[in-house]
Amino acid sequence: MSELIGINTRGGRTVKELAVISGKGGAGKTSIVASFAALSRNSVLADCDVDAADLHLVLDPRVLRRNEFLGGKRARIKPGHCTACGKCEELCRFDAIFFDGPGNGIVEKTFRVDPALCEGCGVCAWFCAEGAIEFGPVVNGEWFLSETRFGPMVHAKLGIAEENSGKLVSTVRTSAKKIAEERGLDLVIIDGPPGIGCPVIASITGATLVLAVTEPTLSGLHDLERVAELTRHFGIPALVCVNKWDLNPEVCERIEAWARAHGLNVAGRVRYDRAVTAAQVDGKPVVEYQRDGCAEDIRVVWSNVAAYLETQGVENANIRVQMPEMRNPL
Repeated sequence: MSELIGINTRGGRTVKELAVISGKGGAGKTSIVASFAALSRNSVLADCDVDAADLHLVLDPRVLRRNEFLGGKRARIKPGHCTACGKCEELCRFDAIFFDGPGNGIVEKTFRVDPALCEGCGVCAWFCAEGAIEFGPVVNGEWFLSETRFGPMVHAKLGIAEENSGKLVSTVRTSAKKIAEERGLDLVIIDGPPGIGCPVIASITGATLVLAVTEPTLSGLHDLERVAELTRHFGIPALVCVNKWDLNPEVCERIEAWARAHGLNVAGRVRYDRAVTAAQVDGKPVVEYQRDGCAEDIRVVWSNVAAYLETQGVENANIRVQMPEMRNPL
């Protein structure tokens, strides 16, 4: 494909962002993103599924830099300063404070904050008359800058029972875009989390294009409706890909008809193929593992997505162009 070079009013390079999402887990978006990485050869990868990242399992990245993620704050009671007045326990709405801390020579027991229950609101620290509560940044996870055989990759790992995944997603996206600008690359491919919650919103806000991956089931259609409503709310153009379409051709046609009726272009269909699992075991995207089967379908989807991204680049320059007609994957 030709380079995805956008035109902007500053005369510089426009870094585009393609976010691949799905309304539920297991729809196949990560397998498709891995294949897109192999096909684009001119992109930065951003795994924004920080709660359950798995793109690295296929791309085998070599970590160049590790960074702590400070996503929020947490309270900690200093036993030596605590007078056991109980005000913190009284005010805590999350039942995170317990009267079982160590004694300090003044009182036999002090209060203690359970870090797994603390929501970081800071009320206890604000109202502690003795100044016995520290309220400071806490490490919620890590994010990584890595290199793969297809180019740079930014990914992350949220700690167990940690929150602020939306903020970590924003960190991953910002870093990926910065790397693209530094290296003169034109595209960031985002492997988004499933669903429509905060991490998904953080993954797609301001993106150039969303590719919604769904399955040929009634629940797949319902999930697509939710994703489409989300992208429409944020004014982001979206394409649709039906994965494993041949498992239920009738529902697949119903999904595609719904998409077109609601102004969504269909980027293509991907057939069910056991080679995807075999490729994953071999640590490869399926388009690197084979040329036929579903790999051929994914190439068609990528061709359509790339064509749309090029069109978006021209539209961003305020030049009116006609939307390219989607290729028939069959």
